[in-house]
Amino acid sequence: MRNAFISIAAAACSKVPVSRARRGGTPDRVRRLIQRGRDPSGYSRSGSENSHSTADADGYPGGHIHGMTVNPETEDVLLATHDGLFNVSARPVNKIGPTIDLMGFTATASGKYYASGHPGPGTDMPNPVGLIESTDGGQTWTVLSREGDSDFHALTTSNGSIVAFDGTLRTSQAGENWQPSATDVRPFHLAGTPRSEVILATTEQGLQRSTDAWESWSAVPEAPLLMFTAFANAETVVGVTPDGQVHLSRDAGLSWTSTGSIRAQPAAIAARKNDTGGLKVWIATPEKVQVSGDGNTFAAIDTDD
Repeated sequence: MRNAFISIAAAACSKVPVSRARRGGTPDRVRRLIQRGRDPSGYSRSGSENSHSTADADGYPGGHIHGMTVNPETEDVLLATHDGLFNVSARPVNKIGPTIDLMGFTATASGKYYASGHPGPGTDMPNPVGLIESTDGGQTWTVLSREGDSDFHALTTSNGSIVAFDGTLRTSQAGENWQPSATDVRPFHLAGTPRSEVILATTEQGLQRSTDAWESWSAVPEAPLLMFTAFANAETVVGVTPDGQVHLSRDAGLSWTSTGSIRAQPAAIAARKNDTGGLKVWIATPEKVQVSGDGNTFAAIDTDD
């Protein structure tokens, strides 16, 4: 457990010395792990903007993982990383599109991708890129707004709205004009669903919930201290704590039940319900993507050639 907690803090923000991350699962200690995902400005989770790593021996991306989406038709798992977008279900693992440090990433129900971050080597884009959009599965990206200004590290969509955090929580209908919020909520991670206006924000103080697509927020006092959450449908949400404990909500984040765990530190999460009501959960870790057909037991997706 000690190494897992150290890795979480180090991967979240290299400005925090690895030796300062401590073992422990108490709320205060877990809260510090989430807090260490931010620099003093409140929203940094990356390492050096100019350092880029390569995939490991089996093709799994070696850079920090910042987001994930799962193709609803093929169930291909795509990871948004420090080195760009990767399809880790492909054999071999396939890098998609240009090298961009995708610090924030979200996919819409229509298959459109929104992202933010920094251009990588050979990518001619502003730094930071602001909000960018891809309509071809990540092969190409178009700058929509706030180029040179915003590096959105938390990013989601909810019922047609884009909600993002770059030190200020902001919302936009089309990704071009933004309205800032006066809230003091400072999310580590945002999760929304196109099926409702509920948004969940994980913070170092605990889970925050909005029912009006960001305008007002309320704490969920009985929720576990979650690091990432993902909607499987309008009511079903899966969350994971910094130490890998998996929790399930069936009322859009109001109440939670512990279901299982992974034996690794989480980096991103996705969830989906099929037509028969079955739940499937994917959790990305620095080494593998782990998948569960019930939210209880997990197994690694093999990425070997």
